[in-house]
Amino acid sequence: MLAAGAGRRFGRPKALVEYQGTRLVDRAVSLLASGGCSPVLVVAGAAPLTVSGATVVDNPAWESGMGSSVRAALSVADAAAAVLVPVDTPFLGPEAVRRLIAAYRSGASVAAATYAGKRGHPVLIAAEHWPAVIASARGDVGARAFLRAKPSLVTPVPCDGTGRPDDVDTPEALV
Repeated sequence: MLAAGAGRRFGRPKALVEYQGTRLVDRAVSLLASGGCSPVLVVAGAAPLTVSGATVVDNPAWESGMGSSVRAALSVADAAAAVLVPVDTPFLGPEAVRRLIAAYRSGASVAAATYAGKRGHPVLIAAEHWPAVIASARGDVGARAFLRAKPSLVTPVPCDGTGRPDDVDTPEALV
């Protein structure tokens, strides 16, 4: 889970923001764990994080953007595939994660949640593609550059009805 940013537009690191009594970082860990991910890695940077149920990975280059967080996570992950999700998507449901994992188990090496036919979060990427994702993750572009460069690899996974893919960039978005 990508949680290293300072949340400049929000006014503070989004990982520490509470929504319905729970920090966004804890909501995202629960989302991934409930969806079937184990282990869960949290990439931290702007704010030091202690998170129950997850391993925190420090990203000393967090100011350079999301790309460095993707690189940090995939460089230490020890799994056959990784589900990537930013911390600022608190309305996602674990069923979306389960559907991506099911697509992977059915042969998809890259799976992306879709909502009303549009790609959103989360995404799953098999370990065989991590070197290419790491190579293309720069600045504020995480896995997006890889996904755009390899559209034939991406299996769209309909996730309508599993939650909302909206991200929260301002306090007003938490409604």
